[in-house]
Amino acid sequence: MRFIISLLLTGAIVAVAAFIVPGAHVEGFGWAIITGLVIGLVNAIVGGILRLFTFPLNWLTFGLVSFIITVLMIMLSDSLMGSKFDVDGFWTATLFAIVVALIEMVLGRFSSEKR
Repeated sequence: MRFIISLLLTGAIVAVAAFIVPGAHVEGFGWAIITGLVIGLVNAIVGGILRLFTFPLNWLTFGLVSFIITVLMIMLSDSLMGSKFDVDGFWTATLFAIVVALIEMVLGRFSSEKR
């Protein structure tokens, strides 16, 4: 149940970010959910491997390389999704990643559970 809620929330975040960022487009809410899933999978698999290889450089740049890898994974997801998810270029993907991170930060702040 928690996975389904997380998936729906990720789809909503992607849909809102695509609405806010000029040059980013998602076909509909269903495709926003699938886009969130694809971005998550690509970022976990390919991004994880890239982060492993670029760890020393990532450490020297205080995480900037990790953010650039995330932007590149959004662009890779754009090419995998075809016309259903579209970002116009590197700077649009950068702004999209920033907006998604900010929305996730705000929602994470509100939904933090007391343990």
